[in-house]
Amino acid sequence: MADKEKKPVETAAADKPAKKKDDKPSFFQRAIAWLKTVRAECKKVTWASWESVRQNSIVVIVTTLVFAVFLGILDYAFNSAILGLSRLF
Repeated sequence: MADKEKKPVETAAADKPAKKKDDKPSFFQRAIAWLKTVRAECKKVTWASWESVRQNSIVVIVTTLVFAVFLGILDYAFNSAILGLSRLF
């Protein structure tokens, strides 16, 4: 054991190659690479047809309007009921 020498802490760190800033691509290079992958993935997506999108949008708008009218009627009814009850007391 005596003949095995331990490396000092300083030389252990010196064994690892120092990282250079040039090893990592710049922010803009990484952003461009990311945008290219996003574009490639978007080409793989099966997009809905325009007719399907239009029909679904109409269904959403009509459903929203029906619920808005229904809630408006409920609001008016409850408001009238509360005002009617407040006049009694």
